[in-house]
Amino acid sequence: MHNAIYRFRKAVPFYLNLILGKGIIRKYAAYLADRFIYKVIVEKDKLYTRNIRYERYRILSNLVGTVERALTNKNISTGVRKKIIDVFVGNVFLASKKVTKEEFIKEFKQEPPGFVTISPGKKCNLKCRGCYAGSDSIASAKLDYQKVDRIISEKTSLWNSFFTVISGGEPLMWYSNGKGILDLCRDHPDNYFLMYTNGTLINMNMANRMAEAGNISPAISVEGFKAETDERRGEGVYEKVLDAMANLREAGVPFGVSVTATRDNADKIISDEFVDFYFGKHGAVYGWIFQYMPIGRYQSLDLMITPEQRVRLLKQEKHILHDKKIFFPDFWNGGVYSEGCLAGGRSGGTIYIEWNGKVTHCVFYPYSKINKKDIFEKGGNLNGTLRSDLINGIRSWQYDYGFKINGDAVKNLIMPCGIRDHYEFTRRHLEAAKPVPIDEEAAEAVNDLLYYRGLVENNNILYSLTEKIWNDEFKGNRKVKQ
Repeated sequence: MHNAIYRFRKAVPFYLNLILGKGIIRKYAAYLADRFIYKVIVEKDKLYTRNIRYERYRILSNLVGTVERALTNKNISTGVRKKIIDVFVGNVFLASKKVTKEEFIKEFKQEPPGFVTISPGKKCNLKCRGCYAGSDSIASAKLDYQKVDRIISEKTSLWNSFFTVISGGEPLMWYSNGKGILDLCRDHPDNYFLMYTNGTLINMNMANRMAEAGNISPAISVEGFKAETDERRGEGVYEKVLDAMANLREAGVPFGVSVTATRDNADKIISDEFVDFYFGKHGAVYGWIFQYMPIGRYQSLDLMITPEQRVRLLKQEKHILHDKKIFFPDFWNGGVYSEGCLAGGRSGGTIYIEWNGKVTHCVFYPYSKINKKDIFEKGGNLNGTLRSDLINGIRSWQYDYGFKINGDAVKNLIMPCGIRDHYEFTRRHLEAAKPVPIDEEAAEAVNDLLYYRGLVENNNILYSLTEKIWNDEFKGNRKVKQ
C-alpha cells in the first residue's frame, strides 16, 4: 500500500504538467484547485474567524488564477512550467516528507520556518534613496558560495523547506568562487527561488539562462511609472525594467513586481491604471507591496506613508483582491493573509541572513545577536539561528498577538508588524535583548527620541483609524459573499 501511494505521489506532478498544458482542461483544473482551497481554508479550518479565513482563501485563489492566466497567455515556457509543478506540487504538497520534524518540534515547540531570506551580497549597480541595505556599486561585503549553498541545503533537510528568497544588494551582481545566483538554482533543483532585483541586468541572455534553470522567478522593483521609478532609482531605469519584462516574457519566465509604497507614490501604485499596466499589458504574474520602512540609507519618517494613506491603500487593495482578482499582497496591510508577522523564524515564516552572516528577524529589522559564520565554525547548523532571546522574543510576541488563535481573540492584523506598527514593543525588546545594530543608521535610530516618538504617534493614529475596520470587516463569523 505504501509503495502504491508513493508511486501516485510521484506521478501526480507529471500528469498535472500535461493537464496544465491544455487550455480547456487547465481552466477546469484551476477551478477544482480553487474549490479545494475554499473547502480546506474556509470550511474545514477552525483557526481565526470565517472572515479572516475567507480573505486567506481569496489571496491563494488569486495566485492560482494568475498562474492559469499566465499559462493561457503563454508567458510561462513548457520547461519552466514543468519545474514549477515538480517543485511546488511534487516537493511541497504531494511527495513524501524527506525529513521528520519531530526533533525540531520537540526543541522549539512549533513547526519549522517555511523559508529563509538571504542577501548574499551588498553590491548593487544602483543607489536608491531609502535603500534598507545601503547598497552601492563598490560594496564588497558578501557571503561565499559554500556558506550560501550550505544554508539552503540545511533548511531543506532540517526544515523540509523548498522555497528560498534572495534579496540584496542586487543579487545578479553576487559572484563567489566563480558562481552566482543561477548556479545556486542549478545546484538546488528541489528548491524554488524568488529573487528581488532591480531588473536592469536582465538582458535576453540572462532571461534565457533563467528559463533554462526553470526554478527562479524575479520580482522586479518599480516605484510607479517612469517619473517615480527614475526619480528614486536613477535616470533610464524605468526603460531598462520594461526591457527586462519583455525579455522574461519572450523566454517564458514568470516574473512579478515589487513596489515600495512611500508618501509620494502610495496612491499611484495601487491604482487601476498601475495594475492594468504591469499585470495586464506587461504580464506580471504576481506583485508585492512593501511599505517604506525608515531604516537604511537616508532614513526618514517623511517618506513613510501616513495613517490616512494606509487606510486608502487597504480599501484599494481589497478592490484589487476581490474585483480584479490579482495576487498583489501588502506585507503590512495584509496580515490577514500571512497570519500576522512572518519574522523571527515562526512556523511557516522566515529568518533573514545578510551578507556578513548576521541573522535578524527579517529584512527590515537591523539588529542582530547571531552570526551564521560563527555557528558554522562552532559546528552548529541552521537551527542555531533560532536560539537567541532576540529571535525568541519576537516569536513570543507573535503568539501573544494572535498567531494560531481560534476564534476572534486575535488582535488587529491590519497592524501586524512588530517594528513598524508596534514600535513601543520593539524598543522595549531591543533594550532587554541588547543586540548589535548591523549598521550606523540602525545605531542612530535606536537612540533617536524623535524617531521613537514619530513612530509611536504614527502607530497610535493608525490604530484609531483601523480598529473599527478590523472589528467590522474581519472579526466575527458571518458568512461572506463569494
